[in-house]
Amino acid sequence: QVQLVESGGGLVQAGDSLKLSCQASGGTLRVPLVGWFRRALGKEHEFVAALTRSDGNSYYADSVKGRFIISRDDAKETVYLQMNSLKPEDTAVYYCVGRDRESAHYASRFIWDYWGRGSQVTVSS
Repeated sequence: QVQLVESGGGLVQAGDSLKLSCQASGGTLRVPLVGWFRRALGKEHEFVAALTRSDGNSYYADSVKGRFIISRDDAKETVYLQMNSLKPEDTAVYYCVGRDRESAHYASRFIWDYWGRGSQVTVSS
């Protein structure tokens, strides 16, 4: 079974940048659809970004559009989330997700087949 592992989280100041990475163990991350969700303390999971492998299209939540970039390196079997101009409201646990088929419902947390354990990102003001 595919296990996803995130890395790169930490404590930064507002305006800083951070890059999260996600790799798979026990399988491959060369799945058709990958993405990121986040969950702030006391809140529900929130869609952040998604990337389709077939056409390279990326999708973002309005709250991160223009600041975050999702990408993948299939040779390294790694998915990235470059986060720029970070704000205190970006503070959350960030989860890498993957799906064996593409879907237009990428913003729903219920369609994903694989989830990582999460990486904490804390942005101080």
